[in-house]
Parts: sequence; C-alpha cells; structure tokens
Amino acid sequence: MLTLACKFTVLNFFMISCCFLNYVIPQVNPDIPAIAKYFNTKGRYEEVNPHLTEDILAVNRSVLQPPSAQCQEIHLTAIIRHGTRYPTIKNIREMQQLYNIVLHNASGEASWLREIQTQWKMWYTEDMDGRLVQKGVEDHKHLAIRLSKLFPTMISEENLRGGFIQFITSSKHRCVNSTLSFKAGLTELWAITDKEFDHAVNDALMRFFDQCTRFVQEVDNNVSAVFEVNKFKQGPEMRRVQEKIADRLRVSHSIITHDMAEAAFYLCAYEFAIKAVNSPWCQLFDEDDAKVLEYASDLREFWKRGYGYDVNSKSSCNLFHDVFSRLNKAAAENKSGQKVSEAVTVQIGHADTILPLLTLLGFFKDSNVLTSTNYATQTQRSFRTSRMLPYAANFLLVLYDCGGGDLRLQPLLNEKPVTFPGLIDRGSSMPLYEDVKENYRELLQGCDFETECQLFKHPAEAQSG
Repeated sequence: MLTLACKFTVLNFFMISCCFLNYVIPQVNPDIPAIAKYFNTKGRYEEVNPHLTEDILAVNRSVLQPPSAQCQEIHLTAIIRHGTRYPTIKNIREMQQLYNIVLHNASGEASWLREIQTQWKMWYTEDMDGRLVQKGVEDHKHLAIRLSKLFPTMISEENLRGGFIQFITSSKHRCVNSTLSFKAGLTELWAITDKEFDHAVNDALMRFFDQCTRFVQEVDNNVSAVFEVNKFKQGPEMRRVQEKIADRLRVSHSIITHDMAEAAFYLCAYEFAIKAVNSPWCQLFDEDDAKVLEYASDLREFWKRGYGYDVNSKSSCNLFHDVFSRLNKAAAENKSGQKVSEAVTVQIGHADTILPLLTLLGFFKDSNVLTSTNYATQTQRSFRTSRMLPYAANFLLVLYDCGGGDLRLQPLLNEKPVTFPGLIDRGSSMPLYEDVKENYRELLQGCDFETECQLFKHPAEAQSG
C-alpha cells in the first residue's frame, strides 16, 4: 500500500512528467534551418505559409469572407514575384570568396566545419546569375493550382480557353519562365494539349523602377541614399555578428566583413530554398544573428524600395493606375450586364515590383522610420520582407459584385487577406470599392509617372512619418 505522502509524490511526478511531455512534443524539423524565417527576399514561400509543407496544394476558402452569400467574384488581378532563383553574380562571387576563407583559413573540430571543408563543393557558377531553378518552376505551378482552387469561377478552364485570362511579365528570364510555369500549372491541371496561351512582356509595368530616371539616379545609384544601411553595417549589432562568425571559424575578426557574413547567410538560404537542405553553413548563425542580418536587409529595402524616399513608391504610379483601370473596366462591364472581358490578370515581376506598390498603398508602414540606431525598438515592426516578399510572393486584388450595385474589393497578400490602410475602421477586409477609390483619391487623380520620375535638381527628400 502506498502511503498518502507517496501517493502525492507519485501524482506530482506524473503531473510534472505530463507537463514536460507536453512541453517537448512540438518537434523541430531538422530539415528546416532554425533561422529560415529570417531569410528576407531569399526565403521560401512555405515559411510564410507553413501549412504548405504538409500539402503544397492546400487552400482555405474560408479566408474569403464576403459580407453576403450572393457576393460573386468578377475580377482578379494577381501581381506575383518570380519563383525561387539562383544567386546573382555579385552574391556568387562573395560566396566563393567566403568558401575560400573557410577552406584555407578556418580551423576547428566542429563537424559542420569539417563537412564544409571536406564534402561541400562550391557549385554556384556565374552563368546562373539569378535564373529560375526547378523549385521556382514548381512554386508557380503550385500557386496557379491553388489560386484556381481559391477562385474557381475566375481561374477556370473556360476562362483560360476563352481568352479571359491575361498574362503579363517582366522581360527577365526568371519572370518569363515563372509565367510559363504558371500557365503550365493550369494547362496540366486541365490536361490542355491542343492550345497554347500567349503572354505579353511589359517592363513599363513590371520593371518600372528601371525606367524612373529620378529613382535610378537619386536612390538606386546613390550611395548616400543608403547612409542608414551602411551605418548599421558598421554598427555594434553587425560587428558582434561578424565577430561571432569569425570565432566559430577560428579566423581573424578582420577577415569576416559584413559582405562575408551576408554571403554565409545567403549560402544557408540558397541551399535551403534551392535544394531543401539544412546546410552546414547554417551552423554559423544563431537566431539573434539572423535577426540582425534580417534587419540589415529590411533596412536596405526600406530605404531603396520602401518608405525611405517618396520617389520609391511613386515610381510604381503606372502599375497603380493600370490596376485601377482594370478594376474600373471590370466594374463598368459588370454594371452594363456584359461578361467581364478580363476576368483575371496575372502579372509577374519582382520583389522590387511589389514592394513600391505596397508602399504606395500604405501597407506595412510603422510609426517609426527604420534607422541604423533603432534596431532594438523595431523587433515588432510590420515592415518585414521575410513575411512580405518570399519567392513567389503575390498581391491579389479581388473585385466582388454583392448585388444591387454593391461592389467590394478584397486585397490578399500571399493568399491571406489584408486590410487597406485607412479603411481598417470599416471592420472588413472587403470594403466597398467606392470607399477604396475615395481612400486613394489623391493618387488616382495624380501620381503621374512622368512628373514623379523626371530628374530634379534637388535630392530625393525623405518621406515624413
């Protein structure tokens, strides 16, 4: 017979054991780097939508919640980033440089270091230069199938065959191939073999940043425009990361520059995105390091493509007006009782296509500007490219007819509803289309690309707020 004290002891042990078991049940997937959610624009789409790791074609139509059952989708504009790609020449050269350091200078007995030195080979070559990889092909095939399941009345075989789905792409190889992959996702889904579907190349819409003279000269090619970025690279947070990497490799602190730290981070990111492996390169970082490198990248995107300068977002004026002209045309055709002539517009470009447009529309604007000195207070920032702009990132605008002339517009980012800034108090992610147009009235009446992009004599001024 157990004494009362023993019974309590056994009970306590059982409860503690259960609590402990409950605590350790969540398993860390060894195939996914612990730092994968900090890879910025080098991140997998699956890190933004983790449920896709279980089923890459899973969709949840319940995220679409029209105010009434009679709401019918009448038009979808999808602005999509290309799929997973190889590194650029610049990245490849830096990765090669770091590999040489690790191969010839690093010492130590860590198994991951020995693996890099004896088994890992530098397989990235300069001719890869940002081209789409096989995973990038699959990114777009799978996205096409998921969107057809999410919006079956619009992305349908009938609409594709009837010419009601338009495809527009940037001229870059990775975007053209992503467009071909998106189309292949649909034609394979519906076993269409008797017909091919055209796409238009339009850099004025999908690579507008190259054609905005003021942006190119005052921001993109202007070292002083990224003053805050460079200052952060020289700051204490980044210096600590570089020193930790040098210590792990047992090399001189002076050898590991910011570029070398970034190259190691990218090696971890690319090996994972392209080959789905948790590379030994990932062992050079802990989560704190990854957060610092993520912030450095976000800082660059903020000042070069986001809220840092007014011209960054204004360079997307043509795309902004193009989107609303398509919505207006669909609304007018629907009102007159016609079939909407362009049910779906699929536009494939770059992270640099989507971010200025999101900025122009006011999404992910924090109360404080990102600077080199406020890293510690920006841990809860909404401007986080790891979540906004993974490979195959997509910004969707869905126009609904809810009857009686009640048109509504729902924005989604990466297949999840978001709320238009300025319309949050309306309590719906699907506001009246007229309210959306009123919200952006000044931009709709202005935002002239030619005016915004002509080169002025004064430097680009930082946007207030």
